[in-house]
Amino acid sequence: MISSKHCFLLSLILTVSLSSINTSITARVLLDTTAPPPVLPLPTIPTLPQATLPPLPAMPSLPQATLPPLPATQIPPLPTIPKIPTPTTLPPMPTLPTLPTIPKAALPPLPTIPTTIPAIPSIPTTIPFLAPPPVTTSP
Repeated sequence: MISSKHCFLLSLILTVSLSSINTSITARVLLDTTAPPPVLPLPTIPTLPQATLPPLPAMPSLPQATLPPLPATQIPPLPTIPKIPTPTTLPPMPTLPTLPTIPKAALPPLPTIPTTIPAIPSIPTTIPFLAPPPVTTSP
């Protein structure tokens, strides 16, 4: 995973470096060229005559259409909504069954934390197997 990041970073730096070489060469070529000749002035555009449009023809008047009268139909009246009887007293609520009692769970006592810090054994200053063996002299 890390090597792919390094490979990507290396390829990105290489791409930017190679693209900046072309930019530098192009800038050098532009600096070496001479100034372009002055631009010729643009020719003037002649004014065109204004076109006049002929007037629109008058709108002919259309005859007014007379609509026949709509037939008067008698709409039947809406039926009446019957009333829903409302009870004056509500029925009694059902009683809930009694739940059995759950025995209390007794938790074991928590362990006590020691208040004194035990002594750390001391480290020997010499390592026995690295010390040279004692010299035995014979008389």
